[in-house]
Amino acid sequence: MTYPENLRYTKEHEWVAVDGDTGTVGITFHAQKELGDIVYVDLPKAGSAVEAGKTFGSVESVKAVSDIYSPVTGEVVEVNSLLADSPEKLNEDPHGDAWLVKIKLSNPGELGGLMNAGDYTAYLGE
Repeated sequence: MTYPENLRYTKEHEWVAVDGDTGTVGITFHAQKELGDIVYVDLPKAGSAVEAGKTFGSVESVKAVSDIYSPVTGEVVEVNSLLADSPEKLNEDPHGDAWLVKIKLSNPGELGGLMNAGDYTAYLGE
């Protein structure tokens, strides 16, 4: 698997893509592969505050329930409604249409603590 260069990654297997002051957050291909078939996604509502390194939701698969950790601090401005009816999209397109939330960044400096694609791939030992 080649990980997109425009994303930043966490050790908990989330990614963030930043456009201006908004970060789009999702889980990585590695995360969805480890989880297996995803059957439910629990996400915060728009307007919720999230903090870098803290949980903001969960992903449930046929194998397990896994917490989702925010890579950045800020306010949720949009939730991907596609996942409410089709959580399996996370298995099909984890770095694309199956993003989880969009967050208005309150501390853009946090991005410097995240991994780039090369570092993330090395972290996975791939």
